[in-house]
Amino acid sequence: MRITRTASPFPHDGTATPASRPAPHGRRAATALAAAGLLASTALGLPAAQAAPRVPDVTGVATVEQAVLRADVGGTAWYVDRAAGTVVVTVDSTVTRAGLAKLRRAAGATPGALRIERTPGRFTPLLGPGDAVYGGGYRCSVAFNVVSGGTYSFLTAGHCGDVANTWYANASQTTLIGPTTGSSFPGNDYALVRYDNTSLGHPGGFTAANAYVGEPVKRSGSTTGTRSGTVTALDATVHYSGGGTVRGMIQTNVCAEPGDSGGALYDGTKALGITSGGSGNCSTGGTTFYQPVPEALAKYKVSLY
Repeated sequence: MRITRTASPFPHDGTATPASRPAPHGRRAATALAAAGLLASTALGLPAAQAAPRVPDVTGVATVEQAVLRADVGGTAWYVDRAAGTVVVTVDSTVTRAGLAKLRRAAGATPGALRIERTPGRFTPLLGPGDAVYGGGYRCSVAFNVVSGGTYSFLTAGHCGDVANTWYANASQTTLIGPTTGSSFPGNDYALVRYDNTSLGHPGGFTAANAYVGEPVKRSGSTTGTRSGTVTALDATVHYSGGGTVRGMIQTNVCAEPGDSGGALYDGTKALGITSGGSGNCSTGGTTFYQPVPEALAKYKVSLY
């Protein structure tokens, strides 16, 4: 059996969409393929004084990145554009003028080290209902099936693993999958769920790989199915509006919606990421973030097959 489940950091207010809402037909307990995406970002436009600043050195950029983190402005995500010598900060709709001013002050004497962009929606972990895997009143999506020795499991998002000890293949929670055996969120966003039900199939076919900027990718989730897009940045840090900071994320322009959390980001048979969160929807587009697969495999000492 292939399982697609939802679990990803999207706009989140501490509540989850009821697990009773039906998911799109045909994605019942589908494989370890699910991912999510968020709204496309647009440039905010910085003051004229920052239009053509000097490009800071590597030390200056690192200092600005740490200052952005210390600013502690929720609803922000950032990565270092080493070629341009800048820290690119994407802010969601919850960031106020005061928040923007706080971020700009983080650049201090090197305003050229900071570029701010705006994206619609809110960055937060998503938990929603649908036709996927269910636990603790939530629905999540499977990323990829893995194995260690003779034990089979699947990877999903850590913020999914944190809300349920046991997972099921149906909304009525009568078809057992197995327990959450490991979970990490915030900081990271990955979890491991063991297959205890031997009657459930768990196909493979993927190999782990590192994403690259510009790579065409797909993500699959139990709410919105399979969607396409491009990797726009690596090693991104996200400070979700609902709380929790994750680091080392893959950033894309793929869309996603609540319930797509925990799903897979992939390129052909290359397993790249686990849906963490983002903002937006699949009507207008989105910005999404993914936990790289290789790190999760190393953490749990498991392998794709």
